Amino acid sequence: MLRFQTLLQTNWDWRAAGNFMFGGTGSGLLLMIVAAYYPATPALLPGITALALVGAGLTLVWLEIGRPKRALNVFRHPETSWMTREGFVATLMFALAFFGVVAKWPALIALSGMAALGFLYCQARILMASKGIPAWREPSILALVMATGLAEGAALLLVLLALGTGAAPWAAFVLLALLALRAVAWMNYRQRLSGTGVPPQTKTTLEQLDRPVQWGGNALPALLVAVALVAGVLPDLLYVLAGIATVASGWWLKFNIVTRAAQVQGYAFGKLRTGHPLGLKPTKAA
Repeated sequence: MLRFQTLLQTNWDWRAAGNFMFGGTGSGLLLMIVAAYYPATPALLPGITALALVGAGLTLVWLEIGRPKRALNVFRHPETSWMTREGFVATLMFALAFFGVVAKWPALIALSGMAALGFLYCQARILMASKGIPAWREPSILALVMATGLAEGAALLLVLLALGTGAAPWAAFVLLALLALRAVAWMNYRQRLSGTGVPPQTKTTLEQLDRPVQWGGNALPALLVAVALVAGVLPDLLYVLAGIATVASGWWLKFNIVTRAAQVQGYAFGKLRTGHPLGLKPTKAA
């Protein structure tokens, strides 16, 4: 069996990873604040923070493009490109949020939250569409990316509330539920990529991520939130620490999946038969 070595993709670097990091958190945060404040107009700071994060991620993608002046070309193929769909959904999300807040129209604000969910979905599908990279094309990455973005959004909302008027218990319970969902999604993703046909470098990278993600990113913030809810000791401080751990671990996870676990699928050929220049078995003359 002749095998070609798998190589790490180099087309997407830290700037592309930044789009998934900032964009996932921002879209998750926007959805959370829309759900939390509806039908009232959301507070200004959380809303601006959410849109600024999404904008920062898109800016990094723009910088990552070899020819930034041709960035508008991303809108040319909505029928085939999830990146194009991401751009359209992002534009719609910004417009709905802006006009909804200016006009104080709850319906538009609610639609901006739905657009944020669509944006997060598009990000997951962008990775799934990369068929040559096993760690990205795995279908379970859809649940992982969305669960991570939602958990990060809930965590950042909890931080903003704790630093402002004080975090409400309901926000802590939402974060606990999403941390559990992210933990299950990560375990399923890891299991699906533990079989044959996955580059060893990919498996090694994911194995190195397992403890930081599960213990530092899921178990630790869940414990901090639980202590705050049960004991009531310095709850706002514990909420802030839990939120930071959740967001930081989510960013670290996505950064590594995009930049370190992104080995391109290798190739393998069976043993060729001898006696023929093409490896074919000679045949007798008629």
